[in-house]
Amino acid sequence: MNAAVALTVAGSDPSGGAGIQADLKTFSALGVYGTAVLTALTAQNTRGVTGVHPVPADFVGAQLATLLDDVTVHATKLGMLGTADVVRTVAAALADRPGGPVVCDPVMVATSGDRLISVEAVDAVRTDLLPVTDLLTPNVPEAAALLDVAPATTVEELAPQARALLEMGPAAVLLKGGHLGGDESVDVLATAAGVLETRRPRVATTSTHGTGCTLSSALAALAARARLAGDDLDWAPLVDGARDYLQAALEAGESLGVGSGHGPVHHFAGRW
Repeated sequence: MNAAVALTVAGSDPSGGAGIQADLKTFSALGVYGTAVLTALTAQNTRGVTGVHPVPADFVGAQLATLLDDVTVHATKLGMLGTADVVRTVAAALADRPGGPVVCDPVMVATSGDRLISVEAVDAVRTDLLPVTDLLTPNVPEAAALLDVAPATTVEELAPQARALLEMGPAAVLLKGGHLGGDESVDVLATAAGVLETRRPRVATTSTHGTGCTLSSALAALAARARLAGDDLDWAPLVDGARDYLQAALEAGESLGVGSGHGPVHHFAGRW
């Protein structure tokens, strides 16, 4: 059997709702074999982050080189990279696309509000990482940080910011509008072909821990399946599939009863 293989390059979340743990659960739920390169240990739970212990950049590079020397990876998801050295190391390792299309979730701030990336690393993301990214998936605050502008406050402001991000190097941008509130959660997909809006009903839930990780890893999983099948990489249907998966995970999240803060989404909703 030849399985689609996806790689996550991200930090660890002991509570299991975000980071490497969320990514591997998402890959499994979507029928993809998951591999992982660890960039940081965190001390966190559903209430917040109390500490971050980065993995040295040279060892992140060693993990990537050793994995890709042996395993064929069909798509890669990037999450919390943390430091500028790690960002540059990962960008250099993936420049020739040995891990297939790259989905970059520029993790900067946790749902709890805790900062997860250094200021210097933001600059490295702009200069080194965006040019090797096939799909960038920032939320509203992350897009503003990358563009060095005020965060969008309306859905109408999303498209111009998504286009501005596209000009910084990624092949496509999915700007997530979940922070804007309202009855619908509106995301904007910008590609060379134009801008599309994608909408889902907003879920009233406190189980939102790891939503960004889950969406980006779902996109990587679906891209890996498409790559294995030899299909052209069309982000619009993949975004719809990933958003449908996240919608179900959000709706079922509170049924898990995990933690006392922002609980996790249910990565195996409808599968358990």
